[in-house]
Amino acid sequence: MHDRMALFLSTFVNKIDKKGRVSVPASFRTSLSSGQSSLMGEPPFSGIVVFRSLKHPALEGCGVDRMQRLSNSIDRLDLFSDAQDDLVSAIFADSHLLSFDSEGRVSIPEDFLKFAGLTEQVAFVGRGATFQLWSPEVFQKVQEDARQRLKREGPAVRLSLEENAS
Repeated sequence: MHDRMALFLSTFVNKIDKKGRVSVPASFRTSLSSGQSSLMGEPPFSGIVVFRSLKHPALEGCGVDRMQRLSNSIDRLDLFSDAQDDLVSAIFADSHLLSFDSEGRVSIPEDFLKFAGLTEQVAFVGRGATFQLWSPEVFQKVQEDARQRLKREGPAVRLSLEENAS
């Protein structure tokens, strides 16, 4: 039996209300619920994990399961090394668990809204196993730049040989 991994596809632009709440796209919520597992008989966390991107003026988003996998990967680094310390500080210490309300919304912390330049709308951008939250205007420019780079340089993707036997 294969573990189901969350898969986030497409881009959705949703409004942010005055309290910093935004509706998480229904397909993302479905992916999150299918990718979550419960620990020691507890119900799975119903929400998202977000932290500030280390590369872009955006927020990185994923489910708790993905964070657990990331934690396991960081644990393979030398204990107390600069690389391990930096990753733990930049990712785990900066992460927020944002629970869904009854309408599938999350409340984004004020400092995260400012970091990503989110005011009236947020673009939820699917990235396969993860997603990002962007200012729609900023993401549009980043996406166009990425397309131009790919046209010039060509993509270099090797498909995994693993197949999901569902």
